[in-house]
Amino acid sequence: MTAPPPAAWPSVRFEERPWLRSGDEVASRARLRAAVGPYRASVPPLIADMAVELPADLIAASEDAGRELARFDAESGALTAPFASILLRTESASSSEVENVTASAKQLALAEIGDARSANAQLVVGNVAAMSAAISLADDLDPAAILTMHRALLERSAPRIVGHWRDEQVWIGGGAISPHNATFIPPHHERVPELMDDVMRFARRADLPAIAQIAIAHAQFETIHPFPDGNGRTGRAFVQGMLRAAGVTQSVTVPVSAGLLGDTDGYFRALTAYREGDARPIIEALSEASFAAIANGRQLESDVLRVSSMWDERVSARRDSSVHALKRLLLRQPVITLGVATRELEVSEPAARASVEKLVDAGILTQSSSGRRNRHWQATEILDALDAFGARARRRRTGR
Repeated sequence: MTAPPPAAWPSVRFEERPWLRSGDEVASRARLRAAVGPYRASVPPLIADMAVELPADLIAASEDAGRELARFDAESGALTAPFASILLRTESASSSEVENVTASAKQLALAEIGDARSANAQLVVGNVAAMSAAISLADDLDPAAILTMHRALLERSAPRIVGHWRDEQVWIGGGAISPHNATFIPPHHERVPELMDDVMRFARRADLPAIAQIAIAHAQFETIHPFPDGNGRTGRAFVQGMLRAAGVTQSVTVPVSAGLLGDTDGYFRALTAYREGDARPIIEALSEASFAAIANGRQLESDVLRVSSMWDERVSARRDSSVHALKRLLLRQPVITLGVATRELEVSEPAARASVEKLVDAGILTQSSSGRRNRHWQATEILDALDAFGARARRRRTGR
C-alpha cells in the first residue's frame, strides 16, 4: 500500500551557541568532558505568513474531525447535567497525564475543595485553571494570553517562572548538566519573544482548515518551548483556546488530550516529524485524537446520565428541595464537605446536613473520612465513571 504523501513544511535549522559550565556540575568525568564547547540550538522558521499547502486527503481528514468535534460540542452543551465542568476536568487530567502527572478522580476532587492529599492533584487543578483561562481568552489569543495560561497553571507550584518567557536555554533528554547530548534543543531564549509573536499571529489567521491550523500552531509552540516547565500542558490548553476561537467548540472542553493519551509515543513522534519538515503526522494525530476523545466522552456522558437517573429513582423530595441541587452538585464535585454543600447550595448548615443525610440513606453518598470534624462524603458512582474514562484513554496505549 502506497504511503500517503508528506505535508511538506520547513524543518528547523540549527545554530551554534557557546556553552559555559558553571563549575558546580556533579557527574562522571566522561559526562563532564562531553559538556564543553558549543552546542546546536534549533532555529524554527517564522510561520505567520507562510503559505500552507496540504494534501487533499489530509484536509478532508482534519475537516471531518472538526465537524465531529462541533457535533459533540453541540450535543454535550444541550444536556442538562453539568458536562462542561466534567469535561473540563477530564481534559485537564488527561493533559497532565501525558506528562506523567497522574491523579485519581477522588484525589482531584479533594484538591478542588482545598483538601489535597496529592501533589499531583494540585498540579492538575492548576491545569484546570489553565484550560479555563485558554477558553476565556479565546477571543484574544496573543502572547499575553499564553502567559496568562501559564500563570494559571504554575502560579502556586512554580511562581518564579510565570509571567515571562524563559531566560535560559532548555533541552529535552540527554541529562541535566548540558544540552550536548539532548534529544531536542529548543531555540535559544533570545529568539523566544519573536517566535511567540509569530506563532500567535499564525493562530489568529482565518484562511486555514481549523484542525490543521491548530495542529501546526501547537507543534510550533512545543518546538519553541517558551517556558522552563509546563510547555506541554500550556500548549494543550492553547489547543482548547484555538478550538473555541475557531468556532469548532462553543459550549464544552472536548477532551482531546484523552485521545492523545492513547498513543503518547505517536504524539511525540509527530512533534519530531514536524520539526524535521513533515506536518502530516501532527495533523493526523490531532484528528485521530479528536475522534477517540469524542467516543470516550460520549461513554462518560452515558455513564453520568445513567447514574443521575438512578439517583432520581432512589430519592423522592419536593421539587424545590435542596436535595436535588445537591445531586446536581455531586455530578461535577463528587467529594464534598458540609461546608462545601452549605456554600454551593446557598442554604443553612442544618439544611445542607439534612440533604447530605438523605443522600447517605439512599446510598448515593458515603462518608470517606473518619471522625466528626471536617468530614468528607463521596459519590462513588461518579468517581468510578471518571476513573473509567481515564482507564479507557490509557487502554489504547496498553492494548488492554
